[in-house]
Amino acid sequence: MLHNSQKDFIGRHIGPSDNDQQKMLKDLNFKSLDDLINSTVPEKIQFKGELNIGDSNSEYEALRKLKAISKKNQIYSNFIGMGYYGTYTPYVILRNILENPGWYTSYTPYQPEVAQGRLEMLLNFQQMVVDLTGMDIANASLLDEGTAAAEAMGLSHRLNKSDSNLVFISENCHPQTIDVVQTRAEPMGLKVLVGNEDKVLDQLKEDVVCGILQYPGTLGDIKDPSEHISKIHKKKW
Repeated sequence: MLHNSQKDFIGRHIGPSDNDQQKMLKDLNFKSLDDLINSTVPEKIQFKGELNIGDSNSEYEALRKLKAISKKNQIYSNFIGMGYYGTYTPYVILRNILENPGWYTSYTPYQPEVAQGRLEMLLNFQQMVVDLTGMDIANASLLDEGTAAAEAMGLSHRLNKSDSNLVFISENCHPQTIDVVQTRAEPMGLKVLVGNEDKVLDQLKEDVVCGILQYPGTLGDIKDPSEHISKIHKKKW
């Protein structure tokens, strides 16, 4: 049995009313939502059973259940490597940079601007690294490694002045980085060559849009990439 407050919440946040549904179905020439689904969703992927999701819960009840479920988790040491490593974030950075409510609370009556806050957070973090290290410039990003590599490839493609559509990525990159780059390259019409930079770059006769290397490699090996970078630059990019 739904209380009035629950009914009001559902009405405000969950789709059209029954009357709205009937009007839309009439305009689409369907008698029911089932008819609409059957005509648009392939039968082989339709779920015919009943969803076992139980009764609705209040926020308090849901949080209690989630907390009980989370206590079943067991934490083990992770040796997977390949970009997934245990890290320690000092609480002063955690609270004042990553979890600072000033980055995502409303500065207008209607909109909490997360994007603006994220940008300011990154700029503050970059400036702090510059101050601590004495470097002229520092970089900070919320992108994962694979996405960052794909974005760099896209930028190189836009700046590329040759007719080449070939991208080289080292097999020593993380597997997830290679996968993301290959996926992003397909709609851009780019061909991705995955291989060992020690062998491929010497044999490659075609120009490249860009080359993607990783240091250290996904298996933890540390090799000076300077020579390989020089070879990539000579491929008329």
